[in-house]
Amino acid sequence: MTASSERFREFKMPDVGEGLTEAEILKWYVAVGDTVSDGQVVCEVETAKAAVELPIPFDGVVHELRFEEGTTVDVGVPIIAVDTQPGADAGQGKPDASAAVPPPAEPAAHAETAGTQGRQAVLVGYGAAPSSTKRRPRKSQPDKSGSAVAAGIQAELNGHAAAPAAGPGGVVAGAPAVTPAGVGTGAGAAVPQVGQAGSATVRAIAALSATAERPLAKPPVRKLAKDLGIDLATVTPTGPGGVVTRDDVHAASQQAAAPAPVAETAPATPVSELRETRIPVKGVRKATAQAMVASAFTAPHVTEFITVDVTRTMKLVQQLKEDPDLAGLRINPLLIVAKALLLAIKRNPDVNAAWDEANQEIVRKDYVNLGIAAATPRGLIVPNIKDAGAKTLAELATSLADLVATAREGKTAPADMQGGTVTITNVGVFGVDTGTPILNPGESAILALGAIKLQPWVHKGKVKPRHVTTLALSFDHRLVDGELGSKVLADLAAVLEHPKRLLTWG
Repeated sequence: MTASSERFREFKMPDVGEGLTEAEILKWYVAVGDTVSDGQVVCEVETAKAAVELPIPFDGVVHELRFEEGTTVDVGVPIIAVDTQPGADAGQGKPDASAAVPPPAEPAAHAETAGTQGRQAVLVGYGAAPSSTKRRPRKSQPDKSGSAVAAGIQAELNGHAAAPAAGPGGVVAGAPAVTPAGVGTGAGAAVPQVGQAGSATVRAIAALSATAERPLAKPPVRKLAKDLGIDLATVTPTGPGGVVTRDDVHAASQQAAAPAPVAETAPATPVSELRETRIPVKGVRKATAQAMVASAFTAPHVTEFITVDVTRTMKLVQQLKEDPDLAGLRINPLLIVAKALLLAIKRNPDVNAAWDEANQEIVRKDYVNLGIAAATPRGLIVPNIKDAGAKTLAELATSLADLVATAREGKTAPADMQGGTVTITNVGVFGVDTGTPILNPGESAILALGAIKLQPWVHKGKVKPRHVTTLALSFDHRLVDGELGSKVLADLAAVLEHPKRLLTWG
């Protein structure tokens, strides 16, 4: 290991969840020049499952941020470089500027080497220069004559507006050559070496390269431009070193979407593409889409429905809210429904199972990790409460409140979304009566809780306004047959209709 590699350490994108291959950088908490310490959070990233804060494992000063916010980075790719020896001599950690371009009086052998390589020299073992975030210009392609580059360099050195044509062998005819002392020797002289030309030649090469290479942009920015139908060659770069940024692409997209001024005689032609917005699917939304497709076309779904009078449950909710022993806890209908579902699973344990495709076995689970579908700004996620069946009502209420709050903040840990067995999705909060929910991959059942509304209901022989809701239970028919699924749904409805069964059946 060289001294430079010991001094400048890289922090790579870690695998923050099982099987994850990439993550998007949401926010940097540090900037170049900031001092960081072991364990300090330096950025927040979003994986296919959750938003996670990343701590850095060593001390030092931020030397370089390799990616911008909003960039998706593969696991294992360095995202930040830290100078762990900020007090060391700066000259030892950076290339010597005097070594970048050989002086005109340097021996011919050295000049020839520099011309062949066509790039600046750096000290061996010290890696790239501090401005390594800038991509190295690509070499320009020669024209058909094979002498355009040589002619351009000759013109730059001699101060001509246009280069003369090249003669046989790539020699510029009719133009004085430049000796190490800068004296013209007449026509037919060869093009000088880069080492002899000094910085003028370097500038000429850079100018030629800049006109021939394609625009500089990182892969995610190129993909964004492709998705939006933007030609990067038409985008004005604002990033360091002429790099095209995401904001540049969005600005170009908005400019393209704006109606162009037309002559009064020209008829306006409507373009449907100008009224469409393309949203890249990534992170949580991408993972959810893939999981739902896999679940829908892997597990044979069956959905059953039942409409139930939950008036007594609503009265119980109100009584629990007034109970001093539950003061400070969030008591709502979802809490009672969750407790009722756990009791129904306890009475019908075969419903809490998983399908082992490899061994062609049904794996019944003696614990319930109850998932709660949560809508977040980044998409739908399903964290679960571990061993929910073993919790008291107060413990279950606390776990539900913590789960929802963490999900809305985007701080749900990947471990909290793994190992679920059964899920509840509360579509009633949106005023929806019910639905046919798709199973969370690997789980056996999912319950949709519809809106609770006052409806006319026959109660004790009379039509009265009662609180009524519709429940929908989807289950994997490989694990749960119609009889078992019906028993679970019927037991759940019975508890909600007469919540005292929480005590008599529990």
